[in-house]
Parts: sequence; C-alpha cells; structure tokens
Amino acid sequence: MFYLIIVTILWAFSFSLIGEYLAGSVDSYFAVVTRISLAALVFLPITQWRGIAKPFIKGVMICGALQFGITYVCLYLSFSMLTVPEVLLFTILTPLHITLIDDLLNRRFQPWALLAALIAVFGAGIIRYDAISPNFLVGFLLLQIANFTFAAGQVYYKFLINHYPSTVPQYKRWGYFYIGGFFVAFPAFLLLGNAATIPQITLEQWSILAWLGFAASALGMYWWNKGACQVDAGTLGIMNNALIPAGLIVNIVIWNHNADLLRLILGGIIIASSLWINKLGRNRTL
Repeated sequence: MFYLIIVTILWAFSFSLIGEYLAGSVDSYFAVVTRISLAALVFLPITQWRGIAKPFIKGVMICGALQFGITYVCLYLSFSMLTVPEVLLFTILTPLHITLIDDLLNRRFQPWALLAALIAVFGAGIIRYDAISPNFLVGFLLLQIANFTFAAGQVYYKFLINHYPSTVPQYKRWGYFYIGGFFVAFPAFLLLGNAATIPQITLEQWSILAWLGFAASALGMYWWNKGACQVDAGTLGIMNNALIPAGLIVNIVIWNHNADLLRLILGGIIIASSLWINKLGRNRTL
C-alpha cells in the first residue's frame, strides 16, 4: 500500500500539471514519447539482460505496450470525442477491469473484490459525474480499451512476478517496460502527432515534461507496479480510483479550481469504505 499511496500523491500533481501547462499546447503523442524516453533513460542503464527468463522479458514489454502505449494512445484519441468530464467519468471503470482480469488469470471468482471495486466506482462517480453528451459511443469504447489495457498491464505484471521468481531486484528487471511502451507510442506519434508544435514548447513546459518523465513515468510507474504486486486485486482496483479525490484536492488547493466539496467528501468516504469492505471479505475467506 505504501508505494500505491506515494504514487497516488505523485500522479495527483502530475494530472494538474498536464491540465494547466501542457494540454492544448504540447502535442499529446510527443508528450507521451518524451515521458517514455526519459523514463527509459533512468532504468535501461541498470537493466539486467542476462540471467533473466526470456518469457519474463517479453511479458514486461507487453505490460509496457499495454499500460503505457495503448492506454495513452486511446486516451488521447478519446479526448477528441468526449468532454473532459466524460473522460474522467469513464476512467472510473478501471477497477472492474482489474478484478475481472485477475480472476480470469487465476481461474477464480471473488465476489468481495468485485463488490469493493463497484463501490469504489460508485464513489468516484459521485465525485466526477457530469452531463453526458448524446454522441459519445466511439469515445466511450476507446476509453474502455484504455481502461482495460491499463488494468491488464498491472495485473499481468503481478502475474509475471509471481510466476517468474528471481533473486534479481525488480528495478533491474523493469527497463523492458519502457521499450514495450515506446514500440507503441512512437509509431502513434509518427502517424497521429504534430511535430510542427515541438519548436513552440517553452522552457517551462520542457521542465514539466522532464519532471513527468523522470518522476511520474519512471519512479511512478515502477513504484505503482511494484506496489500492485504486494496487494490483492480488490485493493489495487480501489487505489486506481483514489487518484480522483487526490487529484481534485491538489487542484483546489494549488490552482483554486471550483469543485463540489460535498461530492468530493462523500465520494472519498465511499472509496475509503470500499477498502474496509474488501478487507472484510478477505478475512472471511481466509
């Protein structure tokens, strides 16, 4: 839980920085490629290639392609079809994907984890619900692909760690993740990005991109997935939604954006209660 809580705080600041300084002025695909490239610079020099099971290396690359590559491509495409409130609303379905994928991989069904994830979704929905435009089906489907791939990357990495035990520390087996993400993000930038906007990026924006790459994408992604290996699927799903109230609090305190505080508090309480329900369910099944 420690890693997940730290990264939740880290990413809460990241979302505000993206919204305030990058969105609409820095090409989204270029921003993703930059973040992946900078994060790779942190881990690739210390990545161990010998003595590591090849299926594990390929698996972590797949995690990167799913969790960083496809997720972000679909996310940015969805912004052209959905309003920001719609995007935020539809991302709260990630916990459902996590619990269902985890049960599928482990050939089981845990109703308590699914119930806790549904409650967390309900709590996040209270915080972020807004009017939905009538023509949103394609954007909704794209965002569910993003939710699914982000969830699948987390669950599959946990699966790989459990099935390929090693004395080599995780941080020396993590660099493959960014290679997989780059193989998706870079072609997407070449096909969909706008390179003409790159010379217009300011020093302030470059600084934010550097922070997002080295902190949010390097340490953040690593710590998040390491933390995911230390908790059950229900807790992992809930923590995916904890970012919503955390991000709102950061936005309100620093940038003084308007928000419905009553809905924020109520949704936060419901999300917190889902942690208790998930723990209660685990204790009863032990």
